[in-house]
Amino acid sequence: MEFKEFIIRSYEGQSDRAQVEDLERRCKVGPSETMLDSMGDPISRIRNSPMYIMLVAEMDNELVGFIQGSIKVVTLKCHPPKGIAKVGYVLGLRVAPQTRRKGIGSSLIQRLEEWFNSNDVDYAYVATEKENHASISLFMNKFGYTKFRTPAILVNPVNNHHSFRISSNIDIAKVNIDKAESLYRRFMGTTEFFPSDIENVLRNKLSLGTWVATFKWENASFGLNGPNIGQVPKTWAMLSVWKSGDIFKLSIGRAPNSCLFFTKSWSLVDKIFPCFGLSTIPDFFSPFGFYFMYGVYHEGPCSGKLVRALCKFVHNMVSKSKDENCNKIIVAEVGGRDEELNNHIPHWKLFSCPDLWCIKALKSDGKNTFHELVTDTQPRSLFVDPREV
Repeated sequence: MEFKEFIIRSYEGQSDRAQVEDLERRCKVGPSETMLDSMGDPISRIRNSPMYIMLVAEMDNELVGFIQGSIKVVTLKCHPPKGIAKVGYVLGLRVAPQTRRKGIGSSLIQRLEEWFNSNDVDYAYVATEKENHASISLFMNKFGYTKFRTPAILVNPVNNHHSFRISSNIDIAKVNIDKAESLYRRFMGTTEFFPSDIENVLRNKLSLGTWVATFKWENASFGLNGPNIGQVPKTWAMLSVWKSGDIFKLSIGRAPNSCLFFTKSWSLVDKIFPCFGLSTIPDFFSPFGFYFMYGVYHEGPCSGKLVRALCKFVHNMVSKSKDENCNKIIVAEVGGRDEELNNHIPHWKLFSCPDLWCIKALKSDGKNTFHELVTDTQPRSLFVDPREV
């Protein structure tokens, strides 16, 4: 077959949108063959980041590939001198099926890394399904990325007809944005990948708010009604919620037979015995949106109970929301030191899965720091930015 040349250029919204959306529909990602519907805005997943770019590959006036990237400043403890670093996130690599193995994907990654370098980025990183061997091989074997973290993606279907009971011994309160920022900087500011512009995350229209949970006998010491956050209780928890479904939808092209059998059986039981109040299983084969719980933090004895209470609160809030699509799920991603949260955040193991983060140092003077970063055996808490899910 004759080799055809292609060019890499920046995405142009008016002229490229239709072709990008068509290419997105034709490209199924990973073993689950996940498909993304950007709802008319192909850069919706990066638009809320401090800096972003989308590159496209064009061959004979036809788009045959694209990639997206974003840049932000985050906490990275081992990075000198102040424990902060500029990182570039790689996402959304797609190549048309009929033009694969022609170097298009590699050229897109290379050009994106050049953009990172021109903006003084310290590290580039990518998140992918742990079973997406083609993607892992490309980034690790060809571009020198290294396995970095393996957080768990926890998925919990929402029952639109059921509300969970929350203990009367627990108080849950919404805090304003300024106090939420103060809490996050104070208690999660040293967390790995904590964004320096957390205030922009919290003020984004997609962020529905931040809630704290305390036991009733400790609530008075929290100072939520005062002008500032003072002394916090011995035991407390907090989280925030991001409505990803407003900017894109997902659908699954392929699922294990066991999953299909379970889903059909569960739906049948729910129809025959509605009194059981079973959780509604979303139709993952039709486009669905999700709510993302981020910034989950807890401390003190029995604080896991407070995390679970917050998750129940979020479920009840989501179940009452007037979404056009009845498919609703709640997602959280935790890793490192926070893996114990798996026991407190409600989720279905059948739908949950491990994620894989790979990272690469872009500056030669950061090689020693990079080695320390990827060989660190001490589990550290990880902040997953909702703008990048």
